Amino acid sequence: MPQATVSICKFVGSISLGLLTGISYTVSTITIPSLLLLPSAVTAHHTFIRLQGLSLTNLRTLAAISTSSFLLAYTLSPSRARHPYLLWTALTVALSAGSDLWLSRDVRRMVREKTRRGGDAGSAGSPTNGEEVRKNMEQFRLAQGVRAGIAGLGFLMSVVGIWGDGF
Repeated sequence: MPQATVSICKFVGSISLGLLTGISYTVSTITIPSLLLLPSAVTAHHTFIRLQGLSLTNLRTLAAISTSSFLLAYTLSPSRARHPYLLWTALTVALSAGSDLWLSRDVRRMVREKTRRGGDAGSAGSPTNGEEVRKNMEQFRLAQGVRAGIAGLGFLMSVVGIWGDGF
């Protein structure tokens, strides 16, 4: 029974890490460049704020599931099967989750200032600067690209590790 639990934890961790990598990659290479083509800064800003909220919620959930699954698999494994790749992969996922906190701090500051000034960011009462919106989108795109790269490295480690385990 414990061996089956460990295998399930590794599988769940790898799948959620793969989803995290795919979503980050898609946001950075397809979604944000498409938003940059919108004709209105107000529309782009509203869409960007919505995208940012939804994607970060989903990505942080996937990162938490993946990290906890790999750590649980390491903890539940018998001592002869406690492979360090489980810890390294969990660390890589945690780094990818923390990367956007560091890289997109200006975007979070802008959202806080806009909501503090006049309720909804970009409403008719508060003008939206197109250059500021573009800068914030580019910064978010960079953060998601870095996250995708780090998470992709973790996904590669998990696949090679599971393959090496024979599960």
